[in-house]
Amino acid sequence: MDYSKLPNRSIAIIDMVSFYSSCIAVLHNLDVRTVPIAVVGNLEQKGSVVLAASPAMKKRFRVKTGTRLFEIPNHPDIRLFEPKMSYFLEMSMAVTKILHKYVPPEAILVYSVDECLIDLTTTEKLWGPPEQTIKHIQKEIFDSLQLHSTAGMGPNILMAKLALDLEAKKIGFSKWTYDDVQTKLWPVSPLSEMWGIGSRTEKTLNNMGITSVGQLARTPLNVLESKFGVMGNQLYHHAWGIDLSNLGAPLEEGQISYGKSQVLMRDYNKIEDVKAVILEMCEDVAKRARDTYQAARAITLGLGYSKNAFGGGFQRARTIYEATNDTMKIYKVCLDLLKENYDNKPVRQLSVSITKLEDEHSMQLSLFEKDNWKNRKLAAALDSVRNRFGSAALLRAVSYTPAGTAVKRSKMVGGHKG
Repeated sequence: MDYSKLPNRSIAIIDMVSFYSSCIAVLHNLDVRTVPIAVVGNLEQKGSVVLAASPAMKKRFRVKTGTRLFEIPNHPDIRLFEPKMSYFLEMSMAVTKILHKYVPPEAILVYSVDECLIDLTTTEKLWGPPEQTIKHIQKEIFDSLQLHSTAGMGPNILMAKLALDLEAKKIGFSKWTYDDVQTKLWPVSPLSEMWGIGSRTEKTLNNMGITSVGQLARTPLNVLESKFGVMGNQLYHHAWGIDLSNLGAPLEEGQISYGKSQVLMRDYNKIEDVKAVILEMCEDVAKRARDTYQAARAITLGLGYSKNAFGGGFQRARTIYEATNDTMKIYKVCLDLLKENYDNKPVRQLSVSITKLEDEHSMQLSLFEKDNWKNRKLAAALDSVRNRFGSAALLRAVSYTPAGTAVKRSKMVGGHKG
């Protein structure tokens, strides 16, 4: 592979180590490296999940993200806390503020609350070698906020991410170049350890006799494209460490979907209770689409069954003829998907998303639906009240039933206690 004509930038990804538990440790003057800490969604709910666990908690007690509260052993060394989402967001913004000292805003992409991408390609005359700059940034983050971090660097976003996930998280910092592809990337196995390859894709590749990234790289491009389509092209080039995506692309391309998901605080055994939560979620995603004057042609419903029913679930999508941002139309499609796929088991997780977005003004107002325009104006009026006075200012009646979650969640930040 000839890498000489490819962009060779200095992209770094900074990851805050055990971010939620680290923030809690700072708040309570604890050492996140030695104290077993778990941040749990709700300490009053035995089925609540662990949102973050400190390294000591993972190592000593094998408690990790996703563990249920009742699965945590009763030990005097363990410290349990509920999330403080407002505080976590403040700390995340403080990290971003430090990055702004080194590069302009367009050179930063906040990937998540605990992970940022930063482009240091043109900063060498200001700050010296990019590797040293990242280490200075890591030191400043620790000195200012007492947060430990790891960082991966590479000639593109993919290589920086691989350096972070596969090496830096063990040693603190790692820089990968194109010269490292064959020696560091190709030996990676199982394939699910490679960023961008999920369990289903891994299984398909394994069935093709491909079990390592090196084998994937040596598979003819036309074979992968024949099997996976456009994704096959991406798999091939990623296996060679090639990624031409732009740091700012996710921001410039705009919103491509709206979605909402939640883990229910108890098993929902009645179909009518499940429908109540789905309606609340449809209201949320539809409002967000209306706020940006967009409408969707594809609607997806996801449902996960309780562990008591041995897990499982489904995720199904449906494309509709006319784009919509009408809550009840989205809800009706979700009900159809529910009716077709629901297996009459206790439900613990739900998700609703809308995709294939287009400008709202392109919606065709059917001559046979005289209330279309009236419904849109009514929705706009309700949205205006919620935007001004909060999401709980106006709710549907189902939200006040025992099944509803909107009232409680309106007092949270990011689905958790603020």
